[in-house]
Amino acid sequence: MRTLVLGGIRSGKSRWAEDAIAEALPAGQPVCYLAPGPAGNGDAAWANRVAEHRGRRPGHWSTVETDDIASQLRGSPGTPTLVDDLGGWLTGTLDRHHGWDGGSVTAPVDDMLAAVGAFGSTLVLVSPEVGLTVVPATASGRRFADELGSLNQRVAELCDRVVLVVAGQAVPIKTPGT
Repeated sequence: MRTLVLGGIRSGKSRWAEDAIAEALPAGQPVCYLAPGPAGNGDAAWANRVAEHRGRRPGHWSTVETDDIASQLRGSPGTPTLVDDLGGWLTGTLDRHHGWDGGSVTAPVDDMLAAVGAFGSTLVLVSPEVGLTVVPATASGRRFADELGSLNQRVAELCDRVVLVVAGQAVPIKTPGT
């Protein structure tokens, strides 16, 4: 079962995703928590958010902080995994591939999507939903919104279930079998 969890900032999407993967598995089942975003070095407020997330995770979950989601998924195809979040991953990918200056992120996005499609265990992916706000005023903001919107659509195609979390409440968008 693959699940995409969408939502805005502080919508409750990460907590909902954590609860969803825990409920889908037998008690005590190990989970790999992939954290592809920045760790918060130099930004106290961001570091507090990261610490809050870490503090909620059960002790039997492992955490891998990496920008290489594809390799991690391919390396542990039988381990239930939660990826939080794709927006942080995309930002890093745009940085590494000079995407803010017109560079292409097609190859790393395609590679990550192929790994998601081939993954053999429970997978929950968290991503910000950018389509519910004004169009960004900057070129880089528009590039991010466009790339993330396309990425979310492609991930949703690969997932059995898609939910939108608003005010901590999950609204089903796609259910298994539809």
